[in-house]
Amino acid sequence: MKKSDNVVMNKSYAFALRIIKLYQFLVSNKKEYVLSKQLLRSGTAVGALIKEAEHAQSKADFLNKMNIALKESNECEYWLELLRDSGYLSVDESASIIEDSTELLKLLISIVKSTKTSLNR
Repeated sequence: MKKSDNVVMNKSYAFALRIIKLYQFLVSNKKEYVLSKQLLRSGTAVGALIKEAEHAQSKADFLNKMNIALKESNECEYWLELLRDSGYLSVDESASIIEDSTELLKLLISIVKSTKTSLNR
């Protein structure tokens, strides 16, 4: 993928790649198929929705797509914490990706809030 100036797009793409690698690790090394599939779905959906929002038809459409990306990001963080707390991932194995997840979540919260503010003007 061509590197863009869009920070949230770049971070979500890099995050999706990490999620894919984590999914592969969980399936091949831990023989975990259910939670990891949920993680894969939500973790890659974030970037796809952000990419979709790039060509939104209106500010309201943009906000809607970013809101859904925010929900997917929040869900992804849930699956990561569940995998850690259930023992499929150690605290050390999960720390960095959970940190990335939290950073992405905060970026999306900020985008959604500022977009809502600009729509209400």
